[in-house]
Amino acid sequence: MYKPELLSSLKDYNAKKFMTDFIAGIIVGIVALPLSIAFAIASGCSPETGLYTAIIAGFCIAAFGGTKCQIGGPTGAFTVIIYKIVNNPQLGMAGLATATLLAGLILILLGVFKMGGLVKFIPYTIVTGFTAGIAITIATGQIGDFFGLTTGKLPGTFTGKILAYANSFHTIDWYSSAMAIICLVIIFLWPKVTKKIPGSLIVIILATVANIIISNYTGLHTDIIKDRYTIPSSLPKPQLPALGIQTIIDVFPTACSIAILAAIESLLSAVVADGMIGTKHDSNNELIGQGIANLLSPLFGGLPATGAIARTATNIKNGGRTPVAGMVHAVILLLIMVFFGKYVEYIPLAALSAVLISVAWNMAGVSAIRALLKGEKSDICVLLVTFLITVFVDLTYAIGVGLIFAAFFFIKKISDLSEVQAGQRTIVTGIRGDGNEEKIDVPNSVMVYEIDGSLFFGTIRKFELAAERAGLGYKVLILRMRNTLYIDAGGIRALEQLKALCDKNKIQIVLSGIHTQPYMLCEKMGMADKIGRENIFDNINDALKRANELIK
Repeated sequence: MYKPELLSSLKDYNAKKFMTDFIAGIIVGIVALPLSIAFAIASGCSPETGLYTAIIAGFCIAAFGGTKCQIGGPTGAFTVIIYKIVNNPQLGMAGLATATLLAGLILILLGVFKMGGLVKFIPYTIVTGFTAGIAITIATGQIGDFFGLTTGKLPGTFTGKILAYANSFHTIDWYSSAMAIICLVIIFLWPKVTKKIPGSLIVIILATVANIIISNYTGLHTDIIKDRYTIPSSLPKPQLPALGIQTIIDVFPTACSIAILAAIESLLSAVVADGMIGTKHDSNNELIGQGIANLLSPLFGGLPATGAIARTATNIKNGGRTPVAGMVHAVILLLIMVFFGKYVEYIPLAALSAVLISVAWNMAGVSAIRALLKGEKSDICVLLVTFLITVFVDLTYAIGVGLIFAAFFFIKKISDLSEVQAGQRTIVTGIRGDGNEEKIDVPNSVMVYEIDGSLFFGTIRKFELAAERAGLGYKVLILRMRNTLYIDAGGIRALEQLKALCDKNKIQIVLSGIHTQPYMLCEKMGMADKIGRENIFDNINDALKRANELIK
């Protein structure tokens, strides 16, 4: 039964909770302002479309979703798709509105039919690959404004943009370049000052004020929003786009891509939020809320929307604990647009390009890619194929081809491992424990959790269940892996997440009965060192002896 989180949160709501939500909503609303504008411009749209999205979709995601602290709006993941549609002469903004409406319907259907859990079947390597590809594409699109180049209308392809920049690099504007570089440096150094207020907001304010002063006294000029766009002072009247059959057919694949991306990013954001405040979101209700937001956003001239991890984290860090904070954030953005829109027009585009390049860097997930490159060749192949197709071809194809590659490699590995299974060998002694292994006595402070089967992207939910129980007063968590013959990069990531949760609750993880392939991958990706080799055993009895030592 569909029940938005807002209704549950309001049961014991009081003035104290409202004040903390209200303050968090104000802060995250101000933070969301430059990001909403920047993502809209990066998508080839006018800046007000980003504001419309953050206001309408941000309010709906909070009011109708299944997460307590989710902050929704335009994100970098959609910029590539949006740019391609709006620059298509046959589609344009009308085609984008149609695609967003269809994506909203798809998301609602996914939630209604309880398919929120299916998103977990998309391998971690694919998510990492296309996220890194999107990051490269976003950064590439900002080179012109970053260096103040005169490029004219940019082509939609990666190689086309690079050629356009190369041909126009002689038009570089040193004032714009200096401003962008200084802004980028401040953004990366700002967390050393404080992490509560993002550096992106600080550089937008400083760059705008500095540019006004410098341009008045020296005559130096860099393009500002006002030079290309006008910020309206009110929301437009809702209008349904012309839903032609041919347009629906043309944009349907894109609508599926938007729906998949919205589902992945929103549910990832919900998981992050759960980890920060110890809650549990409803993935199906969250998808319904995301669908409602994407149905209403295009009616007001907005873009596709989803939960934004950075803004959600900012909300939580500043005290937001219920959907009311997300609703306040949307109202604050509306008030800023109505009363201060004319001042927003003075933001330098060079500063916005620095903000987007920093966003692209954070999206790229360099540390995650480095870890994956140390792992299985099949994981590396899926990662690279997804990344390259995202950058050079199309995001829609990248997800599909990545899934085909991942499925092929998984089937091959399971087939290969079936031959090894008959040997029943472990890495430590080369033999499996004897029948006496089952005569075990588990102390009260120790929990034994057995994983029956391979730990890969489709079975990570088992680790989530273990993680949910990991904070129930235990001192040692023994993961019994005698039946786990295979583990992939997603499984290693799940282990890392469980290790972080156990460290937080002062629980020691001990591995029992680990086989060759899981152990070798743990070695390659550094997981064996994180757990400690002294906590890895070939049988349950030795693992229990170690547990008894740890609880004394």
